[in-house]
Amino acid sequence: MPENTNYMMPYNLDAEQSVLGSIIVDQSCMTVAAARLSSNYFYLPEHQQIFASMLAMYGTAGSAIDVITLADSLEKSGYTGQMSAREYILHLAKSVPSVANIEQYIAIVKEQYYLRELIRLSQEVIENASASGADAKVILESAEQKLYDLRGGNDNRGPKKLSEIIVNGVYEKLRELNSENREDYLGYPSGFGLLDKYLTGINRSDLILIGARPAMGKTSFALNLAHNLTVGAKKKVMFFSLEMTNEQLAERLLASQSGIESQKFRTGELKNDEWDRLGMAVQVLYDAELYLVDNSAITVPEMKALVRQERNVDAVIIDYLGLISSAEKAENRVQEVTKITKALKIMAKDLNIPVICCAQLSRGTEGRGKSHRPQLSDLRESGSIEQDADVVLFLYREVYYENEKEEDDREDIDRNKTELIIAKNRHGGVGTVPLIFDSEFTRFRAVDISSDDYR
Repeated sequence: MPENTNYMMPYNLDAEQSVLGSIIVDQSCMTVAAARLSSNYFYLPEHQQIFASMLAMYGTAGSAIDVITLADSLEKSGYTGQMSAREYILHLAKSVPSVANIEQYIAIVKEQYYLRELIRLSQEVIENASASGADAKVILESAEQKLYDLRGGNDNRGPKKLSEIIVNGVYEKLRELNSENREDYLGYPSGFGLLDKYLTGINRSDLILIGARPAMGKTSFALNLAHNLTVGAKKKVMFFSLEMTNEQLAERLLASQSGIESQKFRTGELKNDEWDRLGMAVQVLYDAELYLVDNSAITVPEMKALVRQERNVDAVIIDYLGLISSAEKAENRVQEVTKITKALKIMAKDLNIPVICCAQLSRGTEGRGKSHRPQLSDLRESGSIEQDADVVLFLYREVYYENEKEEDDREDIDRNKTELIIAKNRHGGVGTVPLIFDSEFTRFRAVDISSDDYR
């Protein structure tokens, strides 16, 4: 896009020349510059050409960067500077104050580059917003994503040597795991002990999927996790509900916490002792850092924006995948969901927090004869969910299929017995966690597999 001539684009001539001059004087400076800069970080076209040639030579085995070799490379690539290539290279070599300050020169060049990009982004937003038929929502999402990408580029994400990762990453984490700051480096406790043993807790940057057929208890389980993370683990959680209102979610949380039947929140017929229990439940939940968003037409970029605006959010829970609006047009729903799941995984990684998302399974579970337990293949109709998710959990309750059984056999079904099936786990093994679903209180309980409750 052409630059608006009303603006003087910021750049620092001395810093750009000093970076290039340092490399010509001392080729070891190229190692530092190549890891932190690309040619477009420079403002002047001749400087972009020179650094691009330096990068090409640096990547060629046995190729030295000096006045003669660099001038030859530039002339072959069609150098367009005002001086000849050789004259300007000699000028750069003479003008550098000290190669010892290469880090500072690079920092100045990068700073000016980000300022120019901010100006360009602002100009683009103005032009798009001024155009006839402009869609404010699309423009906002596009601008926000580009700004976020620019912020991300401000980090040093270049290649790192294995030894550096081991010493500064893995070994440092192991030290912290054995220090008084241990809790800051562990996965968040889910409130279900056996599940945490499989997953090593709810881990940062993970996309966790909770899949089930309708009415299996996905929302209730997601709310249980939200409660356990906020009340139990003292974490800050943002819960996006695309199906239920904030008031309905709050009622379920109060029913679960107080042990009052959820239907009484609709009738208002509470006994005196239940009012007392409700008051105690409110006290417990009052300080919980749980934030509810009941927007039924929200996109992933909008979610990401709200999370960043709220600041210091530890986890995101979404109910549910099938209702998330796409920020981009797609040919069909499969492609649309594929883009959404990829965006959810990127959000988890970019924000370094777990993203937990509910999803309805296909009817494939109902056509498998006697065993209706869900499988990963039941997700395939929804695009790349299985590939993008780090953890896939399925909820299964036998009572859901009671109408398929003989009338005499229905009496033997435990209506509260639930299986939490860990179908995919990047961090360890798979298995089944037994749970009890207290439907009147819309809550799940962890149980010992040998417990009388689960026989």
